Amino acid sequence: MSQRPSRLSPADIHALEEEIYPHPLNINAVRRARPLGEHTGLRKLGVQLVRLTPGHDSTEYHRHHHVDEFVYVLEGRGTARIGAATVTIGPGDFLGFPAGGEPHCLSNPYEVDLLYLVGGNRVAMDTVDYPEAGKRLSISGEERCYSELSTEGPDAPDD
Repeated sequence: MSQRPSRLSPADIHALEEEIYPHPLNINAVRRARPLGEHTGLRKLGVQLVRLTPGHDSTEYHRHHHVDEFVYVLEGRGTARIGAATVTIGPGDFLGFPAGGEPHCLSNPYEVDLLYLVGGNRVAMDTVDYPEAGKRLSISGEERCYSELSTEGPDAPDD
């Protein structure tokens, strides 16, 4: 295994290719990210520098069952929808989304890019609910499988 640097300078980060992540359940969810964690050898924590361009969402409104996530806003403004609330976010705002917590997503309705760090623990298995899309994503290693999200019974989302 090759040794990865523990430090990325601003120039190193800028030189990383920006990867584009469209979300399969939301055609308006397109984020552009530079994966910082994997370039420094982190195996248990994923960290990305994300640029959300005007008019886009970060993802489909969702909640993870086994992953804690965070967002730290660096530049720009946006909105964070967390459960039934929508709040304006900007530089210096920190958001934490504990596993099994409220569904959430970010949006950029403004005319400038929203730049933020997003991170979370990496787990071998997770379940992600997309309540508005009526879908559940089961993740096991590299396998991903979508199914219908039950609205009653033991598979129902915790609301």
